[in-house]
Amino acid sequence: MFGSSRYFGLKGTRLNVAVGVLAGLDFLLFGYDQGVMGGLLTLSSFVKTFPEIDTTAATETAQHLNASQKTHRSTIQGISVAAYNVGCFFGAIATIFIGDRLGRRKTIFLGSSVMVVGAALQCSSFSLAQFITGRLVTGFGNGLNTSTVPTWQSECSRSHRRGQLVMIEGAMITGGICFSYWLDFGFSFLDPSTIAWRFPIGFQIFFALLILLFVLRLPESPRWLILKGQEDEAMSVLSALSDLPPDDPYVHGEFSAIKDTVLEMSQGGFRDLFTMDENRHLHRTILAYVNQVFQQISGINLITYYAATIYQEEIGLSGLTSRALAAANGTEYFAASWIAVFTIEKFGRRQLMLFGAAGMTFSMAILAIMNKYTGKGTGIVAALFLFIFNTFFAIGWLGMTWLYPAEIVPLRIRAPANALSTSANWAFNFMVVMVTPVAFASIQYKTYVIFAVINAFIFPVVYFFYPETAYRSLEEMDSIFRKCSSYFTLVKIARDEPRRYGKKGELLINYEETEEHARRASILSQPSEKAKKAEGLAVENEGV
Repeated sequence: MFGSSRYFGLKGTRLNVAVGVLAGLDFLLFGYDQGVMGGLLTLSSFVKTFPEIDTTAATETAQHLNASQKTHRSTIQGISVAAYNVGCFFGAIATIFIGDRLGRRKTIFLGSSVMVVGAALQCSSFSLAQFITGRLVTGFGNGLNTSTVPTWQSECSRSHRRGQLVMIEGAMITGGICFSYWLDFGFSFLDPSTIAWRFPIGFQIFFALLILLFVLRLPESPRWLILKGQEDEAMSVLSALSDLPPDDPYVHGEFSAIKDTVLEMSQGGFRDLFTMDENRHLHRTILAYVNQVFQQISGINLITYYAATIYQEEIGLSGLTSRALAAANGTEYFAASWIAVFTIEKFGRRQLMLFGAAGMTFSMAILAIMNKYTGKGTGIVAALFLFIFNTFFAIGWLGMTWLYPAEIVPLRIRAPANALSTSANWAFNFMVVMVTPVAFASIQYKTYVIFAVINAFIFPVVYFFYPETAYRSLEEMDSIFRKCSSYFTLVKIARDEPRRYGKKGELLINYEETEEHARRASILSQPSEKAKKAEGLAVENEGV
């Protein structure tokens, strides 16, 4: 069907783009799944099927709820929506144990297969229990994927393109959210038919099937291949990704750098995730984990999951207008996310994270003020700042947390460390999604005050503790962390360390000419402790 040539006959930039497209498709599916519920919670056909979560007065019983009953339904609604995040959390945790066994591609294949099953359960539901089960299953598959795809993407990318390619993944998240919002809006005109919500939920199966069709036909991570002893295959992949012969100095240098790292790191184990020797694994794990936490506690999913509900219940707009505004919000969100694609390598990771945190703080503060008072004018400003918040988030934090953790953790613990950090994303995502409807019902505008304070806290943490990783190879970051002796010195060390690659990917310093290569060569040339003991026993036996 596609011809017999390997990787569809693609090499070099085209092959990198193909990997990026499939990774982007996975994150489009991720975004679609996050956004699709936002426009369904206010549909009469949806809440009549699941009256236990109706807070919109769409059913007769919901029109006579007291404050306590409404809070209870808000809690059930939060549980139903957030069940997806619980599944994602456990999927991420599962990756810790199966990620390095299956490899990057097979883990993605498994995750997409699970998502097909979960989506089928959801769209065929007639009871809330089945619906929640479907969201748990779908989330589990997505947890496997989101823990693996950024690692696969980063390990297959050249250093000068890695940031841009992963930012495209982030843009595809918003593309999925945008698409789901508009599909929800279009199918809302079929309400009260249940097809108005069943089709949008079931449509995600299409994206998952595309991933299943193509993922195993693209290259495996060369770093994972070397880790598993498949060196010839790894050399072949590196050659294909760079469109250079295997004996080219660039390919040989990349292979040597990766192999040296693998040989050294393979002497450890999973417990190294929490050790603080010269490799500073715990330091790196904490940075990756907190980076994911910050993305979620910024409050983004307050908007992503509940945009239409906020416009209707908090600002007082009609159901139709609320769904249309939510779709427009998603469209602007998607457009803003492309700013990061074209600025991530120019300004670097730190600058975008700082810019995003400052803007999100300001936006949440304005939302708090506007929602404290009622009136047409304040409602318009509040609606506007939901758009503005999304813009700052899209530029600074949307794709960053899928890029940054994969850049700072070493190969040996990359799969479990990224899985652990991704589990943080889903744990705190669950918290925000679960708490939001209850918070709005209980403390109203003060919900925004809490998120404003949190975002203000993010700024100094990034400034003092997060090093720049732009234009650095994954192996260069290993060297930088090894030179670090304190949490407070890492940023300066990264700033002062000479770069091996230029801004266009050109080789500035050959790896085999670096001190790091000499250091690793000396370590690897020394016999291990086990070898020394074995040699000693052999000598003793000869003496006997």
